[in-house]
Amino acid sequence: MVHPESLRVVSQRLGALPAPCAACDVRERNFCAVLEPAEMAELTRILTEAQVPPHGTLFREGEPADFVMNITRGAVKLYKLLADGRRQVLGFRFAGDFIGLTAGPDYSYSAEALSETRVCRFGRRRLDALRERFGRIDRRLLELSVDELAATQEQLVLLGRKHAEEKLVSFLLLLGQAQVRRGEPGEPIVLPMNRSDIADYLGLTIETVSRTFTTLRKRGLIALDDTTHVRVLDRAALEALATGTG
Repeated sequence: MVHPESLRVVSQRLGALPAPCAACDVRERNFCAVLEPAEMAELTRILTEAQVPPHGTLFREGEPADFVMNITRGAVKLYKLLADGRRQVLGFRFAGDFIGLTAGPDYSYSAEALSETRVCRFGRRRLDALRERFGRIDRRLLELSVDELAATQEQLVLLGRKHAEEKLVSFLLLLGQAQVRRGEPGEPIVLPMNRSDIADYLGLTIETVSRTFTTLRKRGLIALDDTTHVRVLDRAALEALATGTG
């Protein structure tokens, strides 16, 4: 659930609002895009909105997985705490992404807002009931699960055979590609996560991440407008680096 200490605003049930989903900027990328108007009307009856401030917790690993969520604005970090206390960032999710779906009764990871984030929440049991009635929901969720698997495979490649420079360049290019898929400009590449988050995702130290950013800038491959915006100056060289041919 969205934790009380993180929650800034929770709306009334959206079923009471006039055509709430008509104004959603990311509906076409959410699982609900496949629903017919009558089905959408039923979905809104089990939907609530929540707004979470930066660093607010949406849910924690090991808690009962009572809700699943569509991100409609902002960015979210997914992570697990390892037995030795270290943190492994599993990935980053953005507007249009779906989080919280799990095979078991509890969440298998934690989710934290990186920026001001808005989500649509669905009670898991009530959504499961709709899934039984509307088969197209299950088909869409399967598509999203396949996308999730592809993202996991990308991370395994990043953590496996690549060295630090290749990892960071690949990460930046993937972020830019994801912006384009969301209908946003591909540049500048926006980094809502901090250097520590990037390090924990790529399996590097913060110092290595910062040093690699500096090296790429000095080589004239990227420009850093600030800590959260990266401009690509030599895409061909970056793509060669990402594939290990540069």
